[in-house]
Amino acid sequence: MKRETRMLDGSGQSLRSAGFSHHCFIDHRNIKDADKISAGSYGKVYLVGAGPNDPDLLTVKALKVIQQADVIVFDRLVNREILEFSSSSCQHIYVGKRCGKPSLKQQEISQILVEFAKQGKQVVRLKGGDPFIFGRGGEEGLLLTKHSIEFEVIPGITAAIGCAASSKIPLTHRELARSVTFVTGQVVTGALPAWSQLVGSGQTLVFYMGLEKAKDIQQGLLEYGLRGDFPLAIITHGCSRQQKVHISSLESLTSKANELKGVSPALIILGEVVKLREELEKTVESVISQEVI
Repeated sequence: MKRETRMLDGSGQSLRSAGFSHHCFIDHRNIKDADKISAGSYGKVYLVGAGPNDPDLLTVKALKVIQQADVIVFDRLVNREILEFSSSSCQHIYVGKRCGKPSLKQQEISQILVEFAKQGKQVVRLKGGDPFIFGRGGEEGLLLTKHSIEFEVIPGITAAIGCAASSKIPLTHRELARSVTFVTGQVVTGALPAWSQLVGSGQTLVFYMGLEKAKDIQQGLLEYGLRGDFPLAIITHGCSRQQKVHISSLESLTSKANELKGVSPALIILGEVVKLREELEKTVESVISQEVI
């Protein structure tokens, strides 16, 4: 079934490459002003985590609100198969971001949610992973609250959890890793300059959106004492048929990132737990071979 999908990213290329054959452009400023409607007549906004690509990892609650939505405002990393769970009358609004490509600012995306809710619409803001883990769900929630619009957060499986599981890399493991830290690749911009806090023993580090900052991440961690042979894995297209797991070490992070330049999404896991993957893979393969026999 062909469905009209409205684009608000400034470029048609990303949606065309995703397989949509019919779309049009709209400017969010042209959405009908509904400021005169009382707050009691407002719709509700659901900030929903779509999980890490695989539609089977969507939660039951997320599925229910998607089926009931009037409007779905979705990101680039949302699997398009998930949109097919919505009703035929549901509007799909694409607001995906990608580094170096034209896209809306976060404030503009948040305002879209406000304007649709003021029309009495039931709005689903659909995000890859979890809306409150590097998903800017908090920023959207604050603006909705400012406009007295009811909203609900429906969590999703964040990329770190999903990709680690599908790669057979436990993020914590007795005697190897007693903690795990999720870090945005933008750590190198100075928002979190305390590299020393990231290199403690017995922990796993997971960098979101870190591939483009690989050189800075490598330099920062080595400078503050993490050894060069510290194991790492780069997982590309996690939880999909295209998933690949690249095992390496911290001293090779920059060169490996250069090999994978342009590949997205990608997640970096650093920790002794990465070494467990080979053993776990062998165990699974052994069990499968025995079942075949």
